[in-house]
Parts: sequence; structure tokens; C-alpha cells
Amino acid sequence: MSEINKDVQYHINMKPGDVGRYVLLPGDPGRAPMIASFFDDAKEVTFNREYRTFTGTVDGIKVSCTSTGIGCPSTAIAIEELIKIGADTFIRIGTAGALQPEIKLGDLCITTASVREEGTTRQYVPLSYPAVADLDVTLALREAAKKLGHRHHCGIGHCKDAFYIEGDEGLPLAGKNKMKWDAWYKSNVLSTSMEAAALFVVSSIRRVRAGEVLAIIGLTYEDKPIVAKVGIEDAIQTALEAVRILARQDGKR
Repeated sequence: MSEINKDVQYHINMKPGDVGRYVLLPGDPGRAPMIASFFDDAKEVTFNREYRTFTGTVDGIKVSCTSTGIGCPSTAIAIEELIKIGADTFIRIGTAGALQPEIKLGDLCITTASVREEGTTRQYVPLSYPAVADLDVTLALREAAKKLGHRHHCGIGHCKDAFYIEGDEGLPLAGKNKMKWDAWYKSNVLSTSMEAAALFVVSSIRRVRAGEVLAIIGLTYEDKPIVAKVGIEDAIQTALEAVRILARQDGKR
């Protein structure tokens, strides 16, 4: 039986020095190489389970990209372990379904806070604790989207555990689910995805920074959770520009 290396984080399979302080977080491991293609001198560090990591530089800034897999449990693990090896600023680059009709396919949503309709964060703090993005990261994302000319929206997102529940009348809790979805529509919740609550809650508790930019690929308000994979490159460009903005600000502190 081989011994566990205590210097290497068990799930992400990395140690201090493997990542930069700024880490971009896609869900899909297959999207990690796409993001890394925007880095200078990108190198794949590791690929273990759903956690695939590349590290490189952007304008001389050390930046990494680690995939989290789908959902809050694996996202929380990634953040916890990345913090232990030196990361302190996270930007999730994800995809989502729109909940408001003014949000179109390919638009970007910059999430300011998240509805905690998932289970992971309930094991960290009571539901009365909000899942809120870091202000500096959020403002950097908004500034970046404006600078690049990408159509974007800022506001509250929705985070869930189950993907195939909205509009399914055959489920035992269909009536309850419909009431909740109606509430999110009427409450001006912008989008729905599956990772932000863990990202924001864990980051807040651990006193690091996190934000999220989502490409809208579905129209959930029309019961179409996935329509077309559009806007993802715009989301990547926005996140990278936000890193540049944050790095300039960090250098002045």
C-alpha cells in the first residue's frame, strides 16, 4: 500500500507552487484546455478525477485554470484544496440557463449573489447566511465586460443540485418545484446553474475572493435548459481581462 503524500492535495493532486493566486474555474474538464489556450506558456499540471489544471501567464501574471466538475460538492472540494496551495482569487467561467426573457442566448451574466437551493453549503452555515460574490472581483468582471463590448447582465443567480426538474410534471415534488421556479422568475433571479453557492460561501468563510461570469446557453424560462453553446469565449475573455484589472489593483495595495 502506497503512502499518501501530505504535501499534495488528495483530490486535485497538486501542491504549493503548482497554481497562481488567480484561478479560473470551469466545470467541464474539456473546457480547461480552451481556457488555457489564452495563456502564455500554458502547461497541464495534472488531471485527476474531474479536476484538470493548467498553469501559465497572462501579461506576466501567473494564472491557473482548474475544472471543478458539475455541482457544489466537487466545487467546494476544489476551492478548499486550491486555497491550501496558495490560490486566493477565483473566477468561475460557467454556462447557465436564463430565467428572464430579456436575457438572450450568448449573453453574459455576472453573478452578484446566489440562491442557495443546493445541499453542500447547508453543511457549512445556516441558510440565513448569504452566498455573495466578492465585490472587487464582481466590479472587475463588469468593467471587463464593458471594455470588451460583451452584452452582459449583473444580478442574482440560482444554484441547484438537480438539473432535470424544472417543468417535469411527473416528479413527486412537481407542484412544489413549480412554485419555487415561479418565485425565482418573479424575484428577478437572472440565471440558473449549479456551482456558485459553494464558490461564494466557501470563499467567504475562508476569506478569499470569488466571482462568476456565465455564458447563457439555455432559455430556462421557455423550458429549454440547453439550446446552443454560445458566449463561452466571451466569458473567458471577460474573466481574463478581470484578472488583469485585479492584478493592477493588487499591485497598488
